[in-house]
Amino acid sequence: MNDDPQPVRQAGSQATDIGQAGSASRPGQPPALETVALNKWFGGFHALKNVDLAAAQGARIVICGPSGSGKSTLIRCLNGLETFQGGAVRVGGIALSRDQKQLQRLRRGIGMVFQQFNLFPHLTVMANCTLALRRVLGKSKTEAAGMALHYLERVKVADQAHKYPGRLSGGQQQRVAIARALCMNPKIMLFDEPTSSLDPEMVKEVLDVMIDLASDGITMLCVTHEMGFAREIADQVVFMDQGSIVETASPATFFAAPSQERTRLFLDKVLR
Repeated sequence: MNDDPQPVRQAGSQATDIGQAGSASRPGQPPALETVALNKWFGGFHALKNVDLAAAQGARIVICGPSGSGKSTLIRCLNGLETFQGGAVRVGGIALSRDQKQLQRLRRGIGMVFQQFNLFPHLTVMANCTLALRRVLGKSKTEAAGMALHYLERVKVADQAHKYPGRLSGGQQQRVAIARALCMNPKIMLFDEPTSSLDPEMVKEVLDVMIDLASDGITMLCVTHEMGFAREIADQVVFMDQGSIVETASPATFFAAPSQERTRLFLDKVLR
């Protein structure tokens, strides 16, 4: 995904390798998703600085940090929604490139849920969920509808299947967005602050769905400010600030005994 020379990795830099219950990938098995010395600029602004992160198959990772720390930029780089100027992103050991066919192939195994739902307002819930199944995977109308209904039931909005998104609450729309992503049977799910646009009473219904998904063995990376969610489902919590990973730890260690002063200052503010 980059044409520029690779940046020199800082001495002593090591990838943060995260797996289920904090374990690394099995020997010989590449991480489900990893970044190596990832660098991203927006003009003169250095948004990501030598970010090394490796998620084992089935890992559940929560990425947190203050606004502007690079969290959303990182999650968007992981499936090629943002280009980067240095380093690499690898999915199952295969590096993302500018080759559109390769990028589309890798993206089929990655589901993405955004802050703003990104549902097509002129399509019903069912049509939103079946569109990619029919156009990308070539499923028949009947087969696609059956798969969509299965996942809509999973996220408890099957009764909304023939409504348009504008008639749904924010929480319902976000659950539809999750169902749409699941329809592609992804191995990896990326969540970019999925509850930040919701009213407080709607946050729990979306988090409950995500907690349920966490038991499925899907590799999950979630940018969120919901610290209770991080405590409950994460294998590891990654804290970012100013474009860098400051600290990575298990939830127990992260919340009770963070090693970095910057992490402690952040937690003092968000846990008040």
